[in-house]
Amino acid sequence: MYFTLFITVILTAITLVVAAYLIAKLIGPRSYNKVKGEPYECGIPTHGTSWLPVSVGFYLFAILFLMFDVETVFLYPWAVVVKEFGAMAIVSIGFFLLVLVFGLAYAWRKGALEWK
Repeated sequence: MYFTLFITVILTAITLVVAAYLIAKLIGPRSYNKVKGEPYECGIPTHGTSWLPVSVGFYLFAILFLMFDVETVFLYPWAVVVKEFGAMAIVSIGFFLLVLVFGLAYAWRKGALEWK
């Protein structure tokens, strides 16, 4: 039973993908020129290559943002079940937040949060 369902789902997926591709090919515009292939950024014409070096600060800032974003994801389930676990839950989340505060203080002290 599940094998038949699996095959049906796979065939339906393949059919829908092929149909979408064929419909796009049939009704899509067919004008090809040099300008159409150029990158477009906010209405400003591009100059030079798009392979420019990017500052490491962007990556560092993004990683710090993700770290504190994940912290928020971990805080939500804790907040839902804190009444069931009592004091141990408060102690454990306090330790978790303490580690994150130390991490933030370290990043701040190292100048990782300064936009240069």
